[in-house]
Amino acid sequence: MARMTGFNSPLLLGFEHLEQMLDRASRASAEGYPPYNIEQVSEHGLRITLAVAGFSMDDLAVTIEDNQLMIRGRQIDDEPDRVYIHRGIAARQFQRSFVLAEGIEVAGAEMDNGLLHIDLERIVPEPEVRTVEISAPKNKKKTSAQTIDVEAEEG
Repeated sequence: MARMTGFNSPLLLGFEHLEQMLDRASRASAEGYPPYNIEQVSEHGLRITLAVAGFSMDDLAVTIEDNQLMIRGRQIDDEPDRVYIHRGIAARQFQRSFVLAEGIEVAGAEMDNGLLHIDLERIVPEPEVRTVEISAPKNKKKTSAQTIDVEAEEG
């Protein structure tokens, strides 16, 4: 049975990729770690901030894969002889993803006091108006209009 979505309308041509992006975003929203904020910092600027306490810059990777911002963290246990009585600080690996709309660019990333800030910028294109030329069919012979004398045929 085919799944019905709002993108099945014949008036929405070429929007199939939006449905795929929404599916990816819904799968990514189930993630809970690490916590994050998204804030608007300017008219065309956004900032994602992830709480990555205990991770160094070398433990983190920020990549863009097919319009999806991927943040991965993996701590290397460099002190295996350390014995914990209680370990409440999360040291697990994580992967957090955000689906980026067309025209959103990653401007940069920085670490500050256990917070990873990723700045995004919406590139606003200049409006463009084009005129599309209307042409006649290419392989069709031109026919000239003919007049028929009705009275001549009757007599």
